[in-house]
Amino acid sequence: QVQLAESGGGSVQAGGSLRLSCVASGLTLSRAAMGWFRQAPGKEREFVAFIRWTANNPYYADSVKGRFTISRDNAKNTLYLQMNSLKPEDTAVYYCAAGIAGGRSPPGYDYWAQGTQVTVSS
Repeated sequence: QVQLAESGGGSVQAGGSLRLSCVASGLTLSRAAMGWFRQAPGKEREFVAFIRWTANNPYYADSVKGRFTISRDNAKNTLYLQMNSLKPEDTAVYYCAAGIAGGRSPPGYDYWAQGTQVTVSS
């Protein structure tokens, strides 16, 4: 059974940093595309970043480019999202996801974590 477990969410002031982690079990990350999405209250789930199993070419939403970094440690079966220069508009529940297709849309992912809250205050 595939499970994705997130950690690292919390509250931070604008300009601060957080690092999210997502540990996978029952799944070999080296053969999966991994992504981060987020969902703010009253809004649709939106793409944040994803990385293919080769880990050579990460992709980012324009809103986070230059501030967020996605990375993976296949040996630890763990995905990371380093978030710097956080803004109040980054406040959302963040989800990690895994799938064969990957990409910028949720249908490309087969497995989802439960989500972790990130709150950025001004």
